[in-house]
Amino acid sequence: MTAPIDRHKPLRRSASAAVLALGLAAAGVQAAAPAAAEPLQIDDAKRVVYVEVNSNDMANVADYKLEGTSRPAFDVAIIFAANVNYDTATSQAYLHLNDRVTETLEDADDQIRPLQDQGTEVLLSVLGNHQGAGIANFPSQQAAAAFADELGDVVDAYGLDGIDFDDEWSNYGANGTGPANDSSFVYLVSALRDRLGPDKLITFYNIGPAAAATEYGGVRAGDLLDYAWNPWYGSWSAPQIPGMEAQQLAPGAVNLTATSSGTAASFAQRTASEGYGAIVTYNLTAGDHSAYISGITEPITGYDTVYSPS
Repeated sequence: MTAPIDRHKPLRRSASAAVLALGLAAAGVQAAAPAAAEPLQIDDAKRVVYVEVNSNDMANVADYKLEGTSRPAFDVAIIFAANVNYDTATSQAYLHLNDRVTETLEDADDQIRPLQDQGTEVLLSVLGNHQGAGIANFPSQQAAAAFADELGDVVDAYGLDGIDFDDEWSNYGANGTGPANDSSFVYLVSALRDRLGPDKLITFYNIGPAAAATEYGGVRAGDLLDYAWNPWYGSWSAPQIPGMEAQQLAPGAVNLTATSSGTAASFAQRTASEGYGAIVTYNLTAGDHSAYISGITEPITGYDTVYSPS
């Protein structure tokens, strides 16, 4: 029986391969050479991208690869965004998918599978919709679990790799809803982890009341989350979430249409040199942005980015 994988620790290349190669050489055995251009490193910081699907296609993410390799430039792509809506008749929050999010999901063969086929994990972002309901004010553990089941159903139905939470635009208190509370986010993340199991990603855009309510009843959301991102584009700030380590955090936040290329490159360099696990980017638009993205991928992976539209 093999030991369980700690999903919070990135897999690192073992030195055993090098030891084996030395042993083979000593025995006079010629070891097979690896592909010349394919990088062997598997613990690079994750390159994360949010795509505003109301105005851009998810498929654009698949157009970028690390030069000379089959690896994607972006490891995680996030569909932005689904919403937490509120039904005033039943006094319940529910998951709402707008027309463009629905189109993206239902066109998975063109918008999602090409990304996954090249190694990019695709998540659905979930945030408020000005109706009073959000991830931080479920009135009970049962209500949080019911919403987690809705999220799990969407992940299953469309073959997604997980869920990203964003505590913005909820307008807590509207429509007779309650204020943000201390238990809601922990209940939600706990229920979703139970629903999805250990192999799907749960990530957090570290903003809003939920960011201040990550511990409740002896449970830490940070022990159940995979990654958390700095929400302030153009800035460097590591999320402070109990239970999460540097390898799970993205202090560098880049708006691909507003942050200078020099700032983006400096954040990437800091991400690599300071041992953080991710860098988050936002608003990938159509067209060739490989020169800009190379400034992010080269410090982290050692490889520039190439643009190869399908």
